[in-house]
Amino acid sequence: MSAPPLENMTMNGLQGRFISFEGTEGVGKTTSIEALCARLQAANIDYVRTREPGGSPFAERLRDILLDPATAISDDTELLLMFAARCDHMQQVIIPALKRGTWVICDRFTDSTIAYQGFGRADGDTAVLAKIESLITQFIPQLPELTLWLDLPVLEGMARAGKRGAADRFEQQATAFFTRVHEGFTVLAANHPERICRIEASGSTDDVSARLWQVVQARFDISPDKS
Repeated sequence: MSAPPLENMTMNGLQGRFISFEGTEGVGKTTSIEALCARLQAANIDYVRTREPGGSPFAERLRDILLDPATAISDDTELLLMFAARCDHMQQVIIPALKRGTWVICDRFTDSTIAYQGFGRADGDTAVLAKIESLITQFIPQLPELTLWLDLPVLEGMARAGKRGAADRFEQQATAFFTRVHEGFTVLAANHPERICRIEASGSTDDVSARLWQVVQARFDISPDKS
């Protein structure tokens, strides 16, 4: 999976950056995203915070369906709904922001589809993974420049997630499902080291925030005096 040069997408001389956060349930993505956004704001960097599935009005409606425990759909239907949401999200939010030179901070993107639908649902079946890759190629014109994979042992993450309240349709899956999802993220990180950076998600929120900010600073050459 390769993305076109971001410079080709800007129209005002500013360079938008596209960062995604990934991980299994309970790894602390929300807290880490909030911490990164606070640092970007302090550095006077314009950003849009968004999420998947969701991010645009239509995609949020699909999110409600996808996360509703009462939704009973096939794996193929789930996959296509994910990409319908993502396609609208790209067109309505992500691409316009990048063209403005605005940074996009996204909670999940295509890697989650590969990990959840490709590995969690399909146990890494090559035909399913090929189907997902084809959809990415056809409908996703821009991948993140940097993906921060928050990595935590599956059982620890599930225990954290269990404290958040009622579980959604994905959170209700069994441990074996999330073990396969974790395997998917591990495979992705090994296959795309130029884009995906593993962040140790254990420890305090300050520790995790410092780790990911160090990566962002180094990747995008943000000087310390701007943080």
